Amino acid sequence: MKKTSLLGRLIILFIICIPLVYTAYLYPSLPETIPLHFNIEGKPDGFGNKSKIWWVTLLLTLVSGFVYLIITNLPKIDPKKTARQSPELFHKIATILVIFLSAINLVILFATQKGAFSFGKPILPLLGLLFAVLGNYMHSIKPNYFVGFRTPWALENADNWRKTHQLVGKIWVPGGILLMLASFLFEGKTAIIVFYAIMTILVLVPLLYSYRYYKNHS
Repeated sequence: MKKTSLLGRLIILFIICIPLVYTAYLYPSLPETIPLHFNIEGKPDGFGNKSKIWWVTLLLTLVSGFVYLIITNLPKIDPKKTARQSPELFHKIATILVIFLSAINLVILFATQKGAFSFGKPILPLLGLLFAVLGNYMHSIKPNYFVGFRTPWALENADNWRKTHQLVGKIWVPGGILLMLASFLFEGKTAIIVFYAIMTILVLVPLLYSYRYYKNHS
């Protein structure tokens, strides 16, 4: 098992802390009252003192750090023990999620600064990229209680888990790419409708497949 180098951990820590650094840079230039919530059209509909931006940033930063610690320590805490076979894989997945969460954090900060928020850009491309990248690793994830497409039937049967995750990998990669394309083809409410339609397919198809596999092999 390869251990993450000190440099590697410092790089991850730097990525996690980027939003905090950006907040410190941005804070002096913010007005005393800033938008804290946006409606479906991306227009601000909730406001508050600018100090609250620190709480938002700090919360997402802590979530990012927590996700990294849980996933990278999964081989030690997973009751199924199979996670011990793939420590490098879980480190890659944890790194991907840290990058994604930090990016979302920066998007929120940028929206607060500009006073406008667009769900279609860049949230949709980021989500699409996340699904496409994670899809490449799904077939390699061993059964565990924390990471993967964890249906009750897959958790109870190794073959069900393997087949379900092979399917997830096959549809999440093109599905993620489709989400990215949708962000450039559609705007506003239409983009959100297309997003939910694609997401429903990406979740429902593997879920039904896992259940049918259980019924056919029980």
